[in-house]
Amino acid sequence: MNICVIGLGKIGLPLAVHFAKMGNSVIGADISKVTVNKVNAGQEPFPEEENLQEFLKEVVDSHNLLAMTDNSAAVSKSEVIIVVVPLFVNTDASPDFRALDAVTRDIGKSIQRGTLVSYETTLPIGTTRERFLPVLEELSGLIAGKDFNLVFSPERVLTGRVFSDLQKYPKIVGGVSASCAQAGFDFYSKVIEFDERSDLPKPNGVWVMDSSESAEFVKLAETTYRDVNIGLANQFSKFAIDRNLDIHAVISASNSQPYSHIHTPGISVGGHCIPIYPQFYLWNDPAATIVAAAREVNKSMPAYYVSKLEEKIGNLNGKSILVLGVSYREKVKETAFSGAFDVRDSLLSRGAKPYFIDPLYSQPELMQLGFNSKFDDEDIDGVILHTKHEEFLEYDFQKHSKVTILIDGRNFLADFGSLEPTIQKCEGRND
Repeated sequence: MNICVIGLGKIGLPLAVHFAKMGNSVIGADISKVTVNKVNAGQEPFPEEENLQEFLKEVVDSHNLLAMTDNSAAVSKSEVIIVVVPLFVNTDASPDFRALDAVTRDIGKSIQRGTLVSYETTLPIGTTRERFLPVLEELSGLIAGKDFNLVFSPERVLTGRVFSDLQKYPKIVGGVSASCAQAGFDFYSKVIEFDERSDLPKPNGVWVMDSSESAEFVKLAETTYRDVNIGLANQFSKFAIDRNLDIHAVISASNSQPYSHIHTPGISVGGHCIPIYPQFYLWNDPAATIVAAAREVNKSMPAYYVSKLEEKIGNLNGKSILVLGVSYREKVKETAFSGAFDVRDSLLSRGAKPYFIDPLYSQPELMQLGFNSKFDDEDIDGVILHTKHEEFLEYDFQKHSKVTILIDGRNFLADFGSLEPTIQKCEGRND
């Protein structure tokens, strides 16, 4: 089967490699010449995806995967088009469709009769049918459901473990017609071997929804649920901190009852998904006050934890504060919507001098991101843990002779031995 994957990012490239490993002929298209050149050389563009380097080299050497920058040429050679191009958010939280619109036009100009087009990028509800379908039909002169097939099938994997997640979770598919949905079912059933799972209400595999809108809703619902749940946990955490209660013991006890599934609170909610997709839902449903309130709570947490530091140290003006971790999640070299930016800005607004370290980033990389990493150990007045990298469990806090306060934003650094009297733990973390 000839497959084209447009967008060779942290999801798209592993997906293309997976399809190639299944014996298909895959073309990966991306606007980045650097990415395309690295892929064609069998070199992973980003190092933290498990098994990617090994699998990539294998499929490039076997000539099952070729990368190019020409979307139209890639589309014209393919029976299946998978779109994994990011959808960005403007400053007013509205979706910025420019990149996806451009790709859709490229597809429309070059699509062949009988082709399946599947959008895997998370979208506001109705986008596949109302925005992309008319463009594809107008530019191609073809009719969806008759001459080509169009579906939405959200990616449901996490960076760092794409290959295993792809088999672990049901593949959701919704078409703009019943025949389109069937084509999506047939394709994904051939290219994914699913793990057996006894905990699901029906066998793991390709689950067909009644429409593309329902499939779009699935991804927004599952990510918005997490954001709202974390928001509730953060609200509980703030209440508990003010009353010197152990919120994690409370949550653990609550979740011992099968109907309670409270998430873990923490200093920030980052990444491409949870901070963004609830805003797509709000774009569809601006009356969703619960969703909006949770987003505001979660967005406020970095400044809240800085305020807890200020309560313990006093006026932060002129104080040197070390922040541990800039990536939004442990073991992932990614700062997309990381709360570290808000921690930095909150510290700066109080006149503090923030410094950052992260085991995944070099000093020049941190500086390029806007994080000052050059400091003297003896000058540090306080520490905030932002990312629960395992390396920080071995961190030598003794070298910061002036530090009397550490704010643990992830409830991660549990025991410090002789350092215990100098540590003020601010409960909370989230994954």
